Amino acid sequence: MTHANAPLTPAGRLRLARCVVDDGWPLRPAAERFQVSVSTAQRWASRYRTHGTAGMIDRSSRPHHSPRRTPRRVERRIINLRVNRRWGPARIAHHLRLNPATVHRILVRHRLPRLSCLDQATATPVRRYERATAGELVHIDIKKLGNIPDGGGHRFTGRRIGLRHRVGMTVQRRPNGNPKIGFSYLHTALDDHSRLAYTEILPDETTQTAIGFFHRAHTFFTAAGITVQRVLTDNGPCYRARLWRHTLATTGVTAKYTRPYRPQTNGKVERFHRTLLTEWAYARTYHSETERRQALQPWLHTYNHHRTHTALDGQPPASRVPNLTSQYS
Repeated sequence: MTHANAPLTPAGRLRLARCVVDDGWPLRPAAERFQVSVSTAQRWASRYRTHGTAGMIDRSSRPHHSPRRTPRRVERRIINLRVNRRWGPARIAHHLRLNPATVHRILVRHRLPRLSCLDQATATPVRRYERATAGELVHIDIKKLGNIPDGGGHRFTGRRIGLRHRVGMTVQRRPNGNPKIGFSYLHTALDDHSRLAYTEILPDETTQTAIGFFHRAHTFFTAAGITVQRVLTDNGPCYRARLWRHTLATTGVTAKYTRPYRPQTNGKVERFHRTLLTEWAYARTYHSETERRQALQPWLHTYNHHRTHTALDGQPPASRVPNLTSQYS
């Protein structure tokens, strides 16, 4: 391929070669005329004599013979380990006693996808999709989250101090006598096109709670100028209830469900929950559950209005929702 600073394009090479071969120019004057070296002028003239116009095209720099190339049987073993065991280049190289760079080049040459682009269960390439307009599909899911005792949990204070905080609270106890401080449930609705998110912390995951959350999420999206058309959920009992489907139908929304044991179908909201846990729930030390809950809405505002998103070309979800309230705050 012709590089950016090449003095001759294929058309310029042809003019140079014709000056030398057809018009009888000496090599040196022709080289000076086209501002190249004499050896370059001789090379293109020789190719023109042998191959004609077709000889002016760039040739591959790959050698005709590669005696030190990795044997095909070893390449097949590399591909087999990648496909069947889903190992990375470093692990394959250690297993076969090869250089990791060699294994990586072989994987690239055979166009095998990255492990991050494969489904972990089936090893098939993950199909990416995105709805064309906001509201065409909204993902809804629930994430169970343990409550924080007053004084801080064991993640940041250590198990000894964290257990002391749990015992100091008025809590339920398990049959084995250990304290139980309970759980909260993160109900999230995420627009497929814009990634605009709405999340609430609720006490359970019953059908009535899920329906109440849907009404509030529907109001939130409507206020942003988004008309919800379909809702995608997993096959949890609260979403399979007849009352859930009837509620969606009365608001003109179609209920959709993921395939059983395929959470990646609802992967956008699953990935959002992972981000939520990393950047909010476990991002810093909280000394109580109340303190953590107070930090949720500011984080959601940052996520929707300011946090860059790789799937949106580095823009926040608000960039795809012109009518979003407080968009520029």
